[in-house]
Amino acid sequence: MSESVAPIVVINAVGLTSRWLSLAPSLQKLATSQGLTRMGEVWPAVTCTAQATLLTGKLPSEHGVVGNGWFFRDTAEVRFWQQSNRLIEAEPVYETFKKRASIQGRKVRTSKIFWWFNQGAKVNFSLTPKPWYGSDGDKRFGITGSPNPFPDEVENSVGSFPFPSFWGPRAGLPSTEWIARAAAWHLERDRPDLMFVYLPHLDYDPQRFGPSGSDMPKLMGELDRTIGILIDACEKVGARPWVISEYGHLDTPNHCLPNLELRKRGMLEVRDGPFGETLDTYQSRAFAVVDHQLAHVYVRDAEDIPVTRDLLGNIPGVAQTLVGSDRKALGLDHPRSGEIVLIAKNDSWFAYPYWLDDKRAPDFARTIDIHRKPGYDPCELFVDPQLRFPMVRIVRRLLAKKMGFRTLFDIIPLNPSLVKGSHGIACPDPLDRPVWIGSKGLTDRPEIPMTGFRDYLLEGLGCADE
Repeated sequence: MSESVAPIVVINAVGLTSRWLSLAPSLQKLATSQGLTRMGEVWPAVTCTAQATLLTGKLPSEHGVVGNGWFFRDTAEVRFWQQSNRLIEAEPVYETFKKRASIQGRKVRTSKIFWWFNQGAKVNFSLTPKPWYGSDGDKRFGITGSPNPFPDEVENSVGSFPFPSFWGPRAGLPSTEWIARAAAWHLERDRPDLMFVYLPHLDYDPQRFGPSGSDMPKLMGELDRTIGILIDACEKVGARPWVISEYGHLDTPNHCLPNLELRKRGMLEVRDGPFGETLDTYQSRAFAVVDHQLAHVYVRDAEDIPVTRDLLGNIPGVAQTLVGSDRKALGLDHPRSGEIVLIAKNDSWFAYPYWLDDKRAPDFARTIDIHRKPGYDPCELFVDPQLRFPMVRIVRRLLAKKMGFRTLFDIIPLNPSLVKGSHGIACPDPLDRPVWIGSKGLTDRPEIPMTGFRDYLLEGLGCADE
């Protein structure tokens, strides 16, 4: 570790904005002493795209991460939440840092704790959630990382990762607390020169209930105390905590169903079978891969683009339909993007359902299944309110699983109207935009584009662009 350049710990507190900062005394104190700068959102303002931009300083048109998921044209599959670092088509900052530090004669170490695109990343340490999937359909919670002993060392020291609180109806504080404690333990033991930590606590209730329906004083107090664990660890090792965020949330009482409209017009096809209707990407003339407040619409034949654009542009809640070169204005002119990009209005979000009858919904629709659904589904944050005695149902499913029976945890509602908050577009009020705490001495601008963070980080690490 260099004597002259203090390490930096980049703490990604998802959903943190200056609107709520006064509710967090430790963060407010840090912002006052170390500076606060807002960051203009990247489009779409979602986790994978925002993190790729923060890491590369590029727009999706260059790094290729056009959402949390997209249509993989070569395999004709919709895939969400992929962890491969190779999906980023630009050099991440941790690689640039190592190269430049090496030229300076510095040997540095880097770390990513629960940030996305962890698998295969050229860092010295990584941790990421990664269940095991049995050939009989069984699923067991777990984490993975590098080097190989690292995940076990972490869990032996701070306990098992509370996976159910990371996503699903039980998503909440325990997962964020565990990540903070694990990161603090790792920071004190291994002393990386650059470290990234992902804390998701503010991404749950503001989606469930909308920011106006959430207990923000309680949530911010919990986040403040949890980040305090990392701030204390930084003080012990002489590291600088930089707190950033990816986006702010908006109240979205309305939802749009673009795939249902395409289905009604005969443009979206399904394959029906014993487990319900599944999207047929080969036969469909058009379908939407929805991602919060943005959707990529993939249109098979160019002659169908105008009619598809006009059809979807008339759905209540759709603010814009961008085609071809129009996508360049948002940095989404990339082959992975849809031929049409839909932007929602401030009070709306896009839901993925495409079936005409809930009885023919695919079996995964009523489960937590982030990899099989052809779109993001925040209904997974709820237990279906129409279920009688849902805990009895859950306990029975758990018992059946422990006895070795195939089990479907069909407890997720099919009702998008339950979801009251979302993100994905640039928030109209600057108070709701993401922040960077730690900008003192680097910039006095009140706001920078998210693409600018990477260069400031390298400057703070003593490896600025020449």
